[in-house]
Amino acid sequence: MRAHIVDRQNFFTWLLPSCILAKNNNGRKRQIMNVNIELASNLAKVQTAIALSNLDSGRSKNSVTLIGVSKQQPNDRIEAVLSAGLRVFGENRVQEAERRWTKRRKLFSDLELHLIGPLQTNKARAAVRLFDVIQTVDRPRLAEALGRAMNAEEKNCVCYVQVNTGEEEQKAGVSPKETPNFVATCIEEFGLNIAGLMCIPPANDAPAPHFAFLKQMADDLGLQNVSMGMSADYPIAVELGATHVRVGSAIFGARHPLKSDS
Repeated sequence: MRAHIVDRQNFFTWLLPSCILAKNNNGRKRQIMNVNIELASNLAKVQTAIALSNLDSGRSKNSVTLIGVSKQQPNDRIEAVLSAGLRVFGENRVQEAERRWTKRRKLFSDLELHLIGPLQTNKARAAVRLFDVIQTVDRPRLAEALGRAMNAEEKNCVCYVQVNTGEEEQKAGVSPKETPNFVATCIEEFGLNIAGLMCIPPANDAPAPHFAFLKQMADDLGLQNVSMGMSADYPIAVELGATHVRVGSAIFGARHPLKSDS
């Protein structure tokens, strides 16, 4: 009888950690499911808002590309948005993007990656290797470095010129008056495939005049693409002619601290 009691004690001693582990696993599964549902809902809301803005402005439903800004987002949120069907993402930093997307490139052949943050010339080749589109071409030295990198990698990335529409001293981008000559230099001297313009309006300005200005400049230069509008103002950008909008928090929620596995 004593041996039977001991065996039962041993059994429960073995069972308790297993039950705790199973409970933790179930909790983790529920957490992942909740994140997936939340972010799929967020993505659907943004896509609906874009569609309504297209409708209001008389544009076709497929005239705007939604770029999910995934910088500083953890793996579970990246995976949730991928599972919801988004395949176009924007990143600010080359090294962070390499950690996040190099392996995923092999799993999702239809990924399209946009560099939307400042680029140092010594990172040009790494950027060309990873990204499909570089939206922040803003100075001759960078344009030259990108041209050399594309030749070395035998890859022709799509490029946008970043325009400093507010002419802010602290912000990257080409001044509006210098943009036409800079676009010509990028194409003729450095061989870049300049397909459009990008801007980030001043934080304290109404965005609409900046969006309208950038769209008119792109039209004047014969450029088809205009990247403008973020989470707070992308419907306005769509109504004013954006072909690409860069949306982060409206899809992913607040940014999270960087993790080594991101």
